[in-house]
Amino acid sequence: MARDYSRTERIADQLQRELAQLIQFEIKDPRLGMVTVSYVKVSKDLGFADVYITVLPLNGKDEAEAIVDSLKVLNSAAGFLRGELARNIKLRIMPQLRFHFDETIERGRHLHHLIEATIRQENQNATDKNDSDED
Repeated sequence: MARDYSRTERIADQLQRELAQLIQFEIKDPRLGMVTVSYVKVSKDLGFADVYITVLPLNGKDEAEAIVDSLKVLNSAAGFLRGELARNIKLRIMPQLRFHFDETIERGRHLHHLIEATIRQENQNATDKNDSDED
C-alpha cells in the first residue's frame, strides 16, 4: 500500500500555495526580489513552519544582497503573513513562519558545473591520447 500523505505534509503544501500568492500580491516592499517558495516543512506539533525560498535578483542587485534583503523583508513580514494565512486556512494553531534560503538549487548548479568540467577534461584527455597514438 502507498505511504500515507500525513496531515503535516498536507498543511505544508497548503501553506506553500497560500504563501506564494500572499508574497506575490500582498507584499509591496521594493527590496524584495522575485521570490519563489520552493518548500515548506511543518513541525509535527504545528508550532513552526520552515519556509525555503529561492530569489531572483531584480534591479541589477547582486544575488547575495538580494537574498539577504528578501529574507529580512519576509522575516519582518512573518507576522502579517501568518495572520493572513490564519484567515485563509482554518487551523486551530497557525505555525510561526521562519524563512530560509533554499541552497539546493545552487548546490545542484555547482555539481552540474563540476560534472561538465570533468566530462570536458576526459574528452580532452582522450583526444590528446589519440593524437599521441597516431604519431
